[in-house]
Amino acid sequence: MNTKTHNPRSPSQPSCGHDGKQPEEKANTPKISEQRDFGYFSVTTSNYTSTYLTAFLLTGVPGLEDFQILSIPFSFMYLLALIGNGLVMAVVAWDRNLHESMYLFLAMLALNDVLLCTVTVPKMLLIFWQGPSLSTFPACLTQMFFVHALFLSESAVLLAMAFDRYVAICAPLHYATLLTGSLISKVALTLVARSVAVVTSGVLLILRLHFCQSNIIRHTYCENMGIAKLACNSITLNSIYGLTAALLTTGLDFVFISLSYWVILRTVFRLPSREARTKAFGTCGAHICVILIFYTLAFFSFFTHRFGNHVPRHALILLANLYLLVPPTMNPIVYGVKTKEIRMKVRGLCNQLK
Repeated sequence: MNTKTHNPRSPSQPSCGHDGKQPEEKANTPKISEQRDFGYFSVTTSNYTSTYLTAFLLTGVPGLEDFQILSIPFSFMYLLALIGNGLVMAVVAWDRNLHESMYLFLAMLALNDVLLCTVTVPKMLLIFWQGPSLSTFPACLTQMFFVHALFLSESAVLLAMAFDRYVAICAPLHYATLLTGSLISKVALTLVARSVAVVTSGVLLILRLHFCQSNIIRHTYCENMGIAKLACNSITLNSIYGLTAALLTTGLDFVFISLSYWVILRTVFRLPSREARTKAFGTCGAHICVILIFYTLAFFSFFTHRFGNHVPRHALILLANLYLLVPPTMNPIVYGVKTKEIRMKVRGLCNQLK
């Protein structure tokens, strides 16, 4: 599919050869063209029996393409996410007293959050400001890969943080011996490997599809099923794999996190001292808030996309953007408010910069 400027030649005036006769059509190359006007340029989509696309056209939020004011809250949230998570990473790297598993996992989460929103938000803002935006086929697949891989790794980091809290509260005597620097490094590598393996399979399933229809994606970023639905052949395998992968990764992560916190809460309520219970709740409170924000938005978006047939399309796309942007924005705020050590170190770092 190619994007080109509007040709002034009328469709009813075909070009002729040197002898004045109309050239014959090539056999077995059916072509159906339709003109789609997007204001300041035209996009011609052609129906060929070809599996190659030059680009996809991202049109933004359906029905809200002209509402540029929406870029203001998204820009503000993106700026907050960059500043907040940047401060968390700087504080953990700056203070050697915070080189413990709890804070190292928090720094991993902050890095993942910065990457996750950076993969999607700049392109989304460009669409809000300049209208529909072309994305080449390789660029679209690359964005899809990082969106899904970073989302999976975010869920895995939350699981690692839940395990950290479980050991700290339920087996405090073994905390230092279990959660060593070596183990944390192995956990980080495992998280990356899991995300890459799961998402790479999804990309390979996209590459097997034949695209011969429209190249228009009514979204602000490239995602798995948004691309797959443009294919001419069956996407049943893609749909089954996407659902299975989501349940066996993010779904299982949530189950294990819930089980770990059920055991943690049982242990906390059995503590004899009220002060000890308060301290234990304090260390887990921030993590519970972050988990609720992330999984509530993620599951709500996931199920409304698959089963919410009566939900307006613009609401689904806005929700798909919010569940990737709200957690990176809120995580550093929640940890800054709930975690005394992070709050004090951020103040110290800011005073030192002055």
